[in-house]
Amino acid sequence: APAWLRRLCGHLLSERLLRPGGVQAVVQGVLEGTDGEWGALGGAGAEAAALDWKKCDAVGKILAACPQQCLSLEDYYRQVCPQILDLLHVQDKVAARQFQRVATTTLLTMAREQPQLAERHLLQPLLAPLRRCSEATELALEDLTAGAVLVPEAELGSCVEDVLKVYVVGNESSSLLLGSLQPVLGVVFSLYSFAKQNVSYLRSPCQDILLWFLEKAEREQSLAVLEGLARLSSHVPTLHPQCQLRVGSEGGAAVVVQETISDEDEALYQKISLEQCHVESLVELLSHCQKSGLAGDFFIHCLKELTQVAVEDEAAPKAAVEPGGSLLELEQQQARQGRKLLVLQLVAALCEGVSDTVFTDIVQVQQFLEAVLQRACAHPAQGPGAAAEAQTLAMAMGLVAAMLSGAVQLRSSDFAVLKRLVPLLEELSRTYPEPLTQELASDLRIAICTHGACAPGTLGTTAGGVLGRRPGTAAQGPAGRAPGTPAPRHGHGSPSAPRDRSREQSMCREPSSASGAPRAPCATSLAPAALQELLVSAYDPQPPSRAAALRRLASLVTQRDPEAVQHQEKVLQVFLENVQHEDAFVYLSAIQGVALLSSEYPERILPVLLAQYECPAQGTEDTMAAVTRMKLGEVLMRVTRALGDMVFQHREPLIRAFLRGARDPDGALRASSLSNLGELCQHLGFQLGSIIQEVTCCVTAIARTDPEAEVRRAAVHVVVLLLRGLSEKVTEVGQPLL
Repeated sequence: APAWLRRLCGHLLSERLLRPGGVQAVVQGVLEGTDGEWGALGGAGAEAAALDWKKCDAVGKILAACPQQCLSLEDYYRQVCPQILDLLHVQDKVAARQFQRVATTTLLTMAREQPQLAERHLLQPLLAPLRRCSEATELALEDLTAGAVLVPEAELGSCVEDVLKVYVVGNESSSLLLGSLQPVLGVVFSLYSFAKQNVSYLRSPCQDILLWFLEKAEREQSLAVLEGLARLSSHVPTLHPQCQLRVGSEGGAAVVVQETISDEDEALYQKISLEQCHVESLVELLSHCQKSGLAGDFFIHCLKELTQVAVEDEAAPKAAVEPGGSLLELEQQQARQGRKLLVLQLVAALCEGVSDTVFTDIVQVQQFLEAVLQRACAHPAQGPGAAAEAQTLAMAMGLVAAMLSGAVQLRSSDFAVLKRLVPLLEELSRTYPEPLTQELASDLRIAICTHGACAPGTLGTTAGGVLGRRPGTAAQGPAGRAPGTPAPRHGHGSPSAPRDRSREQSMCREPSSASGAPRAPCATSLAPAALQELLVSAYDPQPPSRAAALRRLASLVTQRDPEAVQHQEKVLQVFLENVQHEDAFVYLSAIQGVALLSSEYPERILPVLLAQYECPAQGTEDTMAAVTRMKLGEVLMRVTRALGDMVFQHREPLIRAFLRGARDPDGALRASSLSNLGELCQHLGFQLGSIIQEVTCCVTAIARTDPEAEVRRAAVHVVVLLLRGLSEKVTEVGQPLL
């Protein structure tokens, strides 16, 4: 177009834009084009217009630019910004998608170009309902009666949805947007926690807003926000203490002035219930942050807080009971006690809620172990809580021992990370009051420094010995001796005897065993009576002792002890019966033992495992049988990994077993069987032979027809693996799959 025409059209457009309701009129006119009235749009034309994001973005950029005839930029923002926010509330479904896109683009463009003006005229009005009920805001609540509505349901719901559209859907993580959202996250979290306890449509948008911030912010900022949400700091203002949330009539929530509760017991009960609800909601939120590693980092942060609490308690153990203290000192002491209880509650909830998959890399594992070891060095297991302290330390050191024993494939870079634990292990080996823990710390330090080359065989046994301690003996040495008393070096009655035998056996092994060559039977084998004693200990009513015996049996299988080889059927039966045990330490030790036995003697053991996997023991409940079969499936997968290329001769019975499991009435077992099937296909290099037709038909049928979503997801996962693994061969052998 000629320059004069462009100038004239721009002048007319800007003039209309600055009138009341001008923004919506201009947006409607530009997006409408020449198709007549806005209401006449419909069908395919309306859908195409709604999907034309480029045109919406262009309109947003035009709105963000101040016209020449406007007196000042401030004046333009003052007139236009309220109208831009109104675009987020258009009710027409087809028009709303376009208008919301235009509003979001305009807001983000203004935030980039004029951050101060955008914050004053766009972000603050957008977040005003949430700011109004924040504890950072000074409220004149004395002028309001109890129960008065501070933020109505419609306004609060609209505000949350607008924040979701602008921040989450717009998805631009600038420092301005993150900084403006952080002060209201406490209110959003309170709303999320409230919606979790009630039926409300606000739960999902609040969760999306919180997760978006935690994902986009820097890790230090995210941890500070989580600390604020957990009430451990004041980084994040929470809901005003004189405000409370009330269920709305339309499925939302309203903020009202809290009524005074005269009954102290009732007030205390409500306070404790609210705190418990907040902790549960925080753990639920963190369960969605495990892949990014944020949950693990926060878990480690809480453990360090716990260590700090222990150090403070040791430094001033009697400060709380001194009479004559001032009111300020009393309040400070109460605040410290409240913080201590809150940290304990958080650690307990995190252990229960997200501990199974909380750590995503070796660095986080090292930080977790460092926190536990620092706590043990600063606060050795003594007094009434000694058993729990010692058990926590035993689990941490057992984790290191398991990693160094080959449970995890460690690289040189991983050992470089683990070497940060060496000073703490050295201090523990010198100062800890229990001799057995001192020895294990010394062994672990040597193994880390030598990259696992020096005496790795003793680690599993020593870890089992630590785990096998009876409750109540944590502050003593083996067999109840006081710390520092010399232990007898010989005799079957001494708990140190298994350790001495383990040292002798590890020394009589050939040097080639460290490099993965076939192991030779040890010259000094275990006596029959000692094996019988171990088999009896594997049925000990105390889970730690039972787990220690199972790990010792697994160690004998690895060393190909003649007695263990001769009675391998009996050893297998012991392992299989303990697989059904409810304690995690016991059944995981049993699973490891069965896997080791099967990888050493696959021809004899695999048929037994497959028979039990397909036909569970009679007389057990369906749920218990399904759980046991899932554990056996884990055993079969460990054997598959250990066999390597030798798994090809067992592929058909393994595949058929998992296919039968995929048809089981129990949904969890079906999903587990499909997951195992996918991993087995990977180990086989997708060379499934003639059985590939049966596999593809089964998984595609389940993906289409299974009533449970988890099972369908597992089937789809197998389909993806098959497509990825077969690659260009899929057109030849995977026709049913396609």
